[in-house]
Amino acid sequence: MESFSSKSLALQAEKKLLSKMAGRSVAHLFIDETSSEVLDELYRVSKEYTHSRPQAQRVIKDLVKVAVKVAVLHRSGCFGPSELALAARFRQKLRQGAMTALSFGEVDFTFEAAVLAGLLTECRDTLLELVEHHLTPKSHGRIRHVFDHFSDPGLLAALYGPDFSQHRGKICEGLRKLLDEGKL
Repeated sequence: MESFSSKSLALQAEKKLLSKMAGRSVAHLFIDETSSEVLDELYRVSKEYTHSRPQAQRVIKDLVKVAVKVAVLHRSGCFGPSELALAARFRQKLRQGAMTALSFGEVDFTFEAAVLAGLLTECRDTLLELVEHHLTPKSHGRIRHVFDHFSDPGLLAALYGPDFSQHRGKICEGLRKLLDEGKL
C-alpha cells in the first residue's frame, strides 16, 4: 500500500517555500513589527561584534527560517501532546531568558554571561528536542548555529558593555513590549 498524504506534502512544500524566502525584508511579512525591530538590532549587534556582514545575515536568516518553520508546524497541528508540553517549556524558558536579559540591561552591575548563556543553551536543547522528528538535520544545525552564536560569552559581554548600550537599550525596549503584550 502506497503511503501518500497530501497534507504532509503541502506541509513540506510550505516549509520549503518559506525557507527559500526567509530574509530580513521578508521577515516583516511573517513577524510583527516589534519582533522585527528586535531582530534588526540583533543583526546590528552581530555585525558589529563579528565584523562580518555575511555572518550576521546568516545567523538572522537562520533564526527567521527556524521561527517560521516551527510556527508552521505548530499551526498545522503537527505536535502531539508531549511535544506541546515541550513547546510550552521552550516558551517559558525563552520568556525567562528575555526577563533575565531585561533585568541585566536595566539594573547596573548585575550582568552574568554564564546565566544568560545557560538559559539560551536550555532553550536550544528544548527546541531541538521539540523538532527532532519534524525538521531535517540541516534545520537542527540552524538552531544550533543561532543559539550558539547568541550564547557566546564574548558576544554577551560586548552586548552588556558600554560600546553596545544603544543596541542593548533598543533590544530591551522591544523585549519589554513583547513581554507586556504576551507575545513572548
